[in-house]
Amino acid sequence: MKKNWFDEKIKKFSLIGGYIKPELIPDSVKLDSNENYVISKQFQNDIISSAKKNSDVREYPLGRIDSLIKMISKFTKVSTSMIGVGNGSDQILDLILSNFASKQTKVLTSNPTFGFFEERCKLYSIPLIAIPFSDDMKLNIKDFVVQSKNADILYLDSPNNPTGFQFSKTELQKLIKSFNGLVIIDEAYGEFSEYSLASMVKNQSNLIVVQTLSKSFGLAGLRLGYFIANKKFTDAFMNILQYPYPLSTITIESGILALEKFDIMKKVVNDIKIERKRIIETLQKYDSFQVFDSKANFVLFDAHGSYKRVYSALVEQGISIRKLGKIGNHKGCLRVTIGTKEMNSKFLLAIRDLLG
Repeated sequence: MKKNWFDEKIKKFSLIGGYIKPELIPDSVKLDSNENYVISKQFQNDIISSAKKNSDVREYPLGRIDSLIKMISKFTKVSTSMIGVGNGSDQILDLILSNFASKQTKVLTSNPTFGFFEERCKLYSIPLIAIPFSDDMKLNIKDFVVQSKNADILYLDSPNNPTGFQFSKTELQKLIKSFNGLVIIDEAYGEFSEYSLASMVKNQSNLIVVQTLSKSFGLAGLRLGYFIANKKFTDAFMNILQYPYPLSTITIESGILALEKFDIMKKVVNDIKIERKRIIETLQKYDSFQVFDSKANFVLFDAHGSYKRVYSALVEQGISIRKLGKIGNHKGCLRVTIGTKEMNSKFLLAIRDLLG
């Protein structure tokens, strides 16, 4: 009997597991997915309402991606010829991996890194060289320099998800310049951090910087990611690798309108940074926790052996954070998104009531 290759393939996929999404807890204060609830619902309603008026979804969005890229160019101060878009930054990363990597390609990254990226590497059987974080959730640049000789692709999320860590700009620039291969810097949380490397692409032909409107602009549900890279890569990606219509008409028009109002985003990002500082400083007061610095819109902390109890107690009070468990030598990691001031206060009050 002929071997059923289709069933074997499905069995292989089932063993990989896939990206684990957070548990859905109805009617909770949602601080588990790094979404931006600080940007107002009215902001979203206004741009989507206007986007509908500018759209005829009976038609394919011919030419409108060019208009979106012009707005991204204005926002990032990078030439339109160096910008491509995707259905979320996830899709961009996936297309890069599926077309530029293989079983013989070694990817150098951190452990942990963005979970979706790790899972896609498993899917395509791409070997990883993963540098672990230290006990204080930092990375040593020297470890990457040493291992860079054995790798073909360097992938770093800057800041890192889930730790919030970001290398100093000088250190990361030196690493990129010394790396003899493809470099992917994922700046999904870049607006909340100390710096961006977008301008470095102008002089670094092996660098791709991936960004998104999901976090800082609060457009996670519209799935709008983009990248900055040299013109040759961008042309190949957009004209050959990318789908003919990767973004919906509503997404394109909403993205254009959101970018026109980037001043609103900047104020929101500043408010999130202030709240991030408040959460870090408050959690640090409890001996039960080890709290790690963050340059993103979330905070990672180790609740040690009581992390399941802390998580469950918060759920009982209608507050949902991310339960991560073991990261390196830390066995009780939890991650909380920075929400509105009111959301954050509910979280901190619940922690106070739990720990006294």
